[in-house]
Amino acid sequence: MEMVEVAAETTTTMVIVGKNDNKATEAKTKLSKLFWHGGSCYDAWFSCASNQVAQVLLTLPYSFSQVGMVSGIVLQLLYGFMGSWTAYLITSLYLEYRLRKETQKPHYFTNHVIQWFEVLDGLLGKRWRNVGLAFNCTFLLFGSVIQLIACASNIYYINEKLDKRTWTYIFGACCATTVFVPSFHNYRIWSFLGLAMTTYTAWYLAIASFLHGQVEGVKHSGPTKMVLYFTGATNILYTFGGHAVTVEIMHAMWKPEKFKGIYLMATVYVLTLTLPSAAAVYWAFGDLLLNHSNAFALLPKSPFRDLAVVLMLIHQFITFGFACTPLYFVWEKTIGMHKCKSLCKRAAARLPVVIPIWFLAIVFPFFGPINSAVGSLLVSFTVYIIPALAHMFTFKSPTARVNAVEQPPKFVGRWVGTYTINVFVVVWVLVVGFGFGGWASMTNFIRQIDNFGLFAKCYQCPPPLPPQQHNFTVAPPPLHHHYHH
Repeated sequence: MEMVEVAAETTTTMVIVGKNDNKATEAKTKLSKLFWHGGSCYDAWFSCASNQVAQVLLTLPYSFSQVGMVSGIVLQLLYGFMGSWTAYLITSLYLEYRLRKETQKPHYFTNHVIQWFEVLDGLLGKRWRNVGLAFNCTFLLFGSVIQLIACASNIYYINEKLDKRTWTYIFGACCATTVFVPSFHNYRIWSFLGLAMTTYTAWYLAIASFLHGQVEGVKHSGPTKMVLYFTGATNILYTFGGHAVTVEIMHAMWKPEKFKGIYLMATVYVLTLTLPSAAAVYWAFGDLLLNHSNAFALLPKSPFRDLAVVLMLIHQFITFGFACTPLYFVWEKTIGMHKCKSLCKRAAARLPVVIPIWFLAIVFPFFGPINSAVGSLLVSFTVYIIPALAHMFTFKSPTARVNAVEQPPKFVGRWVGTYTINVFVVVWVLVVGFGFGGWASMTNFIRQIDNFGLFAKCYQCPPPLPPQQHNFTVAPPPLHHHYHH
């Protein structure tokens, strides 16, 4: 009898423990889904918006001082529209490639992340793949470099005891921890926080500038030189160039066909941040921005400014992960580690990707000018020219157009309107973005090297105060008395 009671008690205890374990597992799963594992339209929207408007928010006032207020507003609207259009083209090409591949091999994409160069390879062949891969990887590499430079530039305005180069060493080590983030499924909480931080910073810049008012003798003389105008214009082109990670974000979605509309809404939201902040800072400080590429440099020190700096630092860490993750995928596929289930092994394999990024951020610490150079030479092709040309070549035959998964909408004029817009995008960006923009941005970039040198210790830092010769106070000159006779 006692044995039966003991067995019953043991069974009851096991059931209770089992139920508690199940509840703990369910709670852990729910928490993971809430903060970690996301693939909804909201996740994609936060990822797109957060990825578009990172440190470039701080350089747009500098661009306004180069191109002028009117051109700054017009160019933001133009490149915002063009960026949304090419995001639509990439969505169409992605859906086309995925349908064709899954028709041949239904389970091909299990534990496999589709990337832009694979879409080009599947639809147009190896030459397109190689060109797309070269531009995409180089853009992502320098995009990550820019985030490190921005981190060092921003933290300096809170703590000037260390120079910007030393801060680059420190943040390079911090950003290397992004090797532990498996994929874009796992950026849910980070995307949300990143966009919240950027929203605060944008409105801080706008409100603080209006409260500060215009500096004495403020001048708004831009544009004055072609070099400055096209340098600023290519930085604005860079603003809406988050397409290097669009395929990875799209692939992380449960319904990737909705991506095109999500990207457009993200762009509209980004414009509500970039236009007021850039216009307000330029209105307040005018031509002073020509020598201060970081907007934080001119705003007075305050708790609100320090908070904005800290929030932007966290966001730049997140954006570094966004830019580096596709590079991690490419590297994993190259060395055969992409489908490895061990997170620690994949993290260790990814570390070599961070080292050249760290090195280049120390070599070229030119916050602002490097954005324009990357925009003209890399973003122009990666974001605008290659997607437009790829779309035209993929659907050049009538059969391909009839059988296309994504038919162009009526309001753009179906296929005729689509080809017309594509040709305009290619010609405009090739001439204005790559041609004039490349000339201007590289001229400006070389000027920074001549003025500051490679491995500059503290780019655009205020000159040090002259050393005091003596510790004692110098006596005032004697007073001269004038006598009247």
